[in-house]
Amino acid sequence: MLKKSLVLMGVAAAFYAQAQDVSIIRNSIDVYSGSPMVGSAKFNAMGGANGALGGDANSLLTNPAGLGVAISGEVNGTLSISNYKNTSSFGGAAIDYNKTKGNLGNVGAVMTFQLLSESAWKFINVGVNFSSQSIDNYIETPGNSNIIYDFDAANNISSSYGGHAYSRSGYLTRTSLGVGANYNHALYIGAGLNFFNTSIDQYDTARFNSTANGAAEYFNKNETPFFERGSGFSASLGVIGKVGPMFRLGASIETPTFWEIDRSYDFYNDAVYGDDTAIENRRFTSPLKASVSAAFVPSKNFSLDVDYTLGLTKPKYKEYSGADVEINNFFKDNYKNLSELRIGAEYRLKQVRLRGGYSYASSPIDALTVSRFSNDGGISDASYSNLILSDRNALSFGIGYDFGSFYIDGSYQNISSKYTNPFMFGILDTANGINSAYYSPTRTIESDAYIVSDVKSVRNNFFLTLGWKF
Repeated sequence: MLKKSLVLMGVAAAFYAQAQDVSIIRNSIDVYSGSPMVGSAKFNAMGGANGALGGDANSLLTNPAGLGVAISGEVNGTLSISNYKNTSSFGGAAIDYNKTKGNLGNVGAVMTFQLLSESAWKFINVGVNFSSQSIDNYIETPGNSNIIYDFDAANNISSSYGGHAYSRSGYLTRTSLGVGANYNHALYIGAGLNFFNTSIDQYDTARFNSTANGAAEYFNKNETPFFERGSGFSASLGVIGKVGPMFRLGASIETPTFWEIDRSYDFYNDAVYGDDTAIENRRFTSPLKASVSAAFVPSKNFSLDVDYTLGLTKPKYKEYSGADVEINNFFKDNYKNLSELRIGAEYRLKQVRLRGGYSYASSPIDALTVSRFSNDGGISDASYSNLILSDRNALSFGIGYDFGSFYIDGSYQNISSKYTNPFMFGILDTANGINSAYYSPTRTIESDAYIVSDVKSVRNNFFLTLGWKF
């Protein structure tokens, strides 16, 4: 086994001049720069908007000051059932893939401590919250016989592109501990510590069909499959204040998440080691995030909350080599700071709770131009505003029933996005130590152009929460 640095190879300012793997960009943004926002069924039904409302352990996902709002102890657990469907279209054909998975999505608890004194400080509360989400993502793209790769033009040996599969499986978890305080039922402050863990197993495989006899041959991209295990840490601070009998304002800030990532991967055709496996350790820092919130609570039967989150910095790898410098330059030039809006409302009708929510997250990458294959097999430049990832819309609703000490909540969430999926770029330049080609046991495929498919992603999530107040 070889231990060496990841060779990302030449991320250009416009995009990849000598790119290694678009999954490095994808995972850096939507896994390591993201955070599980799977809360209770109530939290999810309201679109994750509770930054100025608070009152339970899910406040640790948005604004820890919300812990101070609680006036009774509470513990709950949430079953999460997630289904996603990806449709990848290319060359007039499309392939659908869907998968359903269930797990324990969230567990939360708050302990309240009423201060029986003359002080204006009324409560000191302690909370813990565990949130888990699947990061599985499988994209299978149909083939196109118009795209021909010549292995040996002199001997008329060539193959047509027969299809491609990108597969990522794993999970992302967040465990948060926090404390919140209540000052005269008008001002709430809080702080939290957040611990992250992630597991990623990823594959990038292409199929080619011989133009002579139609025989299929499979190729893995260099440095795939790869496996990553990461752990991270962040801290958060928040405040909520009443500005009248019906209005609350909130603000919070979460430090970057500081990640330690252990990675192993297969590599091929190395000048010294041939085909082997390598391991490495990387350090990654996610963006600093700030949120502002406003809530309207005209009565005990209705509440409305609006949250807005903005990323204040950009993702960054610790620079051990030129490859780390290049990927950081890519983020510097092309990454757009996180921007997310969440809106949620709840209406109470005796013991029944009716809830709804909406959230929108902007596209994280600027428009980029790449050289790509067209449907007829020609190569030309094209510009994309949604390459690799795009904006995301989420709509949710839910219902609950309060039995007194116990309650049950259910919710449904629909998340949709459309983006373009680039793959098949890969070159072999031994003189400069660049190897991003695709390999079978007997052949090598190089390409200075991408194949780009259109992907429609739809996720349908169902949540069921059982809780106890004491």
